[in-house]
This record gives sequence, structure tokens and C-alpha cells, in this order.
Amino acid sequence: MDKQALIDGLNEDLAGELGAIIQYITYAAKATGPYRPQLSQFFLSEVVDEQGHAQFLANKVVALGGEPTTKHRPVPTAATNREMLMAVLEAERRAVADYTKRAVEAEEFGDKGLVVQLEDMVRDESTHAEETERILRDWPL
Repeated sequence: MDKQALIDGLNEDLAGELGAIIQYITYAAKATGPYRPQLSQFFLSEVVDEQGHAQFLANKVVALGGEPTTKHRPVPTAATNREMLMAVLEAERRAVADYTKRAVEAEEFGDKGLVVQLEDMVRDESTHAEETERILRDWPL
């Protein structure tokens, strides 16, 4: 694993976090119905973690000599609360897969601190996915 490839991967992850921030803020505004207050709060509560991940990734890209991306991953449109939750679940699962892959790459690169941080981020994203799955478990189609 060379440094530029690692920087590129971390920037891809940063784009995902920037997209997640936009996704959560947008979905919080769009939530409707009797569970709107709870869903809106759920979405907004995730922004803090995603922002922390984004800041870490941007800092790491700079530490490695790169330029952090300012582009975000596209945010899926969603018309209903269920569609929003499904899109969030998909994004969280992708983040788990991306960070798992990046941790392997960081290990190959020899950056143990990055490995540990990415593994912590896998834990965070796994928890987000599990919470979303629990909300969806009895959600009507």
C-alpha cells in the first residue's frame, strides 16, 4: 500500500462522511408523521459522530501530505420515512465495509494508530446500522 493510494482511499471515506452529514440533516428536515420528532432527533444525533469522523479523516489526509476532498458522496433521495431509514442503513453498512477495508490498507501501510481509529469508526458505524435496523424491524411497509 503506497501513501497516495491510502490518501485516495481516506478521501473517498471523507466524501462518504460529508455525504452522511448532508443526508442526516436533510432527512431530519423531511421526516413526517406521528414519529417525526423522534426520527428527526435520531437523524440529527448521528451528525455529531459523522462530523467527528470527517474531521479525523481530513486531518489524517493532511498529515499524510494530501489535500482533503470537499466533494461529498451523493445523497439518495427518499420520499418516505421508511425510504430514508433504508437509505441510512445502506450508507452505514457501506461505511462499515469501507472502514474495514481501509483498516487492512492502513495495516499494510504500517500506520497502527490509523488502524485503531478506523476500527473504532467501524464500531461506531456498526452501532448506527444496528440502531437503524431496530427502528425498521417493526416499521410498516
